[in-house]
Amino acid sequence: MEFTLNELSPQHFAFEYKKDGEKLAEIEWVQKENVMVMNHTYVSDVLRGQGVAKKLLDQAASYARENGYKMEAVCSYVVAAFDKSNEYDDIKA
Repeated sequence: MEFTLNELSPQHFAFEYKKDGEKLAEIEWVQKENVMVMNHTYVSDVLRGQGVAKKLLDQAASYARENGYKMEAVCSYVVAAFDKSNEYDDIKA
C-alpha cells in the first residue's frame, strides 16, 4: 500500500491512499512552523481492521523525523496511538 503526500491548501497536508480514483484512507495535518498538528484520520470501511490507520501514522511520523518536525496529536486516533505507545515519543510536540 502506497501513500501519496498531497498539499490540500497552504500549510494543510495529507498522506492519502486512493484506489481507482476513490480516497480510501488519509491522515491530515496543519503545518505550524516545525509542528505537524495532526487533526484528522480516515479509513474507509473496506479497509478497516487491516492496520491502515497505523500505517498512515507511521508514514507521517517518518516524514516528521526526516524533516525535523514534531507532531501534536489532536485527532482521536493519533491521541490514542501516542498514549498507547512510546514509539512516537521522539516526535511528540
